[in-house]
Amino acid sequence: MRKSFHRLRATILAVCTATLCLGSAAAATDPSASTRKIPTDAQNEGQLPLDDLRTFSKVLEQIRATYVEEVDDKTLLENAIRGMLGELDPHSAYLDEKDFRDLQSTTSGEFGGLGIEVGMEDGLVKVISPIDDTPASRAGIKAGDIIIKLGDKSVQGMSLDEAVSIMRGKSGDALTLTILRQNIEQPIELTLIRDAIKVRSVKQKMLEPGYAYVRIAQFQINTAKDLEKAISTMEKQETLQGLVLDLRNNPGGLLQSAVEVSDAFLNTGVIVSTKGRAANSNLRYSAESGDILNGAPMVVLINDGSASAAEIVAGALQDNHRAILLGTNSFGKGSVQTVIPISETKAIKLTTALYYTPSGRSIQAEGIKPDIVDERATVTSLQPGLHTTESDLDKHLDNGNSKKSAAKDSNKEKAAAEDNSWKQDDNQLRDALNVLKAMRLSKRN
Repeated sequence: MRKSFHRLRATILAVCTATLCLGSAAAATDPSASTRKIPTDAQNEGQLPLDDLRTFSKVLEQIRATYVEEVDDKTLLENAIRGMLGELDPHSAYLDEKDFRDLQSTTSGEFGGLGIEVGMEDGLVKVISPIDDTPASRAGIKAGDIIIKLGDKSVQGMSLDEAVSIMRGKSGDALTLTILRQNIEQPIELTLIRDAIKVRSVKQKMLEPGYAYVRIAQFQINTAKDLEKAISTMEKQETLQGLVLDLRNNPGGLLQSAVEVSDAFLNTGVIVSTKGRAANSNLRYSAESGDILNGAPMVVLINDGSASAAEIVAGALQDNHRAILLGTNSFGKGSVQTVIPISETKAIKLTTALYYTPSGRSIQAEGIKPDIVDERATVTSLQPGLHTTESDLDKHLDNGNSKKSAAKDSNKEKAAAEDNSWKQDDNQLRDALNVLKAMRLSKRN
């Protein structure tokens, strides 16, 4: 093992020296080399820095020789790669076989775990958004929550990949999360039961006759097709006079999916452009003719859990004057990650570009500002539990209706109440519908 390590160290230094030599040879054959001073800093010429590689080699040797427990060279080098990528930004990462498989499962819409989209902030895990109909959303996890402990393990010092690995697991197993929440002084403990997460990308319903609602929970491979099916299903019932597109707490997903969804509502115009150092990172996506709503007005709901691909769609529809944005500032993830396989089972996820809205805005770390700022409100009864009806009185008279009929009526009332509960519970959706109606009237006049 010792000999293999020294061979590894020698190889690193040999590669470094060869690179420097090649760089010098290239300079000598350059016609302008005689009139240009050759930089002493190897990094200026894209060469590997010899002194830094020597430092790396010495550190590796010290760990290998004197660390309290023996660590094999493969583990040390993989950890070095993880650290190299992890220090770049919160979204670049090394994907081993398990991580690579998990990523592929996530984009296809099915994986095991809690159902939380997370990122790193100041060494702690921050919730970008809970995914709809998952243990996380049912437990009340909110965008902006800071996770400080996973089970009995502090997340301080963990990489994002390590934290995600702990959160994922066998369905039915419990995991307790300790979180910090804004405006609440004491940490909150929530115990979640892991489940098979099957993310339904698109959901739809009619709010009122002629006014439709579509929620996109995450941008997956088939999201655009599912969106078209949802719109088509509702249009068969009646002509759509307006649409509310809900992108709140949508953590993003595939760039191509966001482009396809934007294109579904646009006839012309730029959707998004990306700019990076590599030539193939500089892309521009434009809409093709065809609006599935035929110009019917749109309102898009966004909040601080709307990130990445969700912001691409919001920005495209806003800058092309296709929709009114209502809600609060979006998350502000304006970077593009490329998954680059380095073997059949391993890959790196590398930030390769920033994306820009049609007007040229970069929303990185800034977010998209809605046209109408509308904070989410909580409605609370002033006198909870004090509502009394005749049926609550002792010895009240029966109305003579059969119990079966009464139960049937009760179920209908309950279903109707649940179907319209958004009118009381979701002020942003209620306001969006009112804006749609106003847009419709304005267009008619």
